[in-house]
Amino acid sequence: MPIEIERKFLLKNSKWRDQVNNGKEIKQGYLNSNANRTVRVRTKGKLGFMTVKSKTINATRKEYEYEIPIQDAKELLLLCEQPLVEKVRFEIIHNQKIWEVDEFKGINEGLIVAEIELEDEQEKIELPDWIGEEVTLNKKYYNSSLIANPYSKWESINKIEI
Repeated sequence: MPIEIERKFLLKNSKWRDQVNNGKEIKQGYLNSNANRTVRVRTKGKLGFMTVKSKTINATRKEYEYEIPIQDAKELLLLCEQPLVEKVRFEIIHNQKIWEVDEFKGINEGLIVAEIELEDEQEKIELPDWIGEEVTLNKKYYNSSLIANPYSKWESINKIEI
């Protein structure tokens, strides 16, 4: 059974930008953004994906991801809940681990988060110096939550400026 164990963080500065080259543009939408399961369609560069994820418990959930034809993904995005989530994903290697930094665009412009996938929830990781507050358990940072409650609508007191 495919399992995803992921921790999510805000960034405290822009030093991460010194460690990346080009990012990949991602557009994703949700055919179902129910709290117990999500069904996501994504384009990432020239590839398309369909992903089903279970409810998250702590930092763990079941994840089933399949590559689909890019044209199918583009057509399915038209059927998804709106707005779509748009972002550029950058990858950074720190201590032999891959950190994914998502810089959101569109209605979520200004939000930047970093994620790391782990082998188990107790795995020890060394945080890069640009990592800030952990938001793994804060549902408002879930990509599926950014449809109904986009970053541009958050009160400015809750926004992070870096």
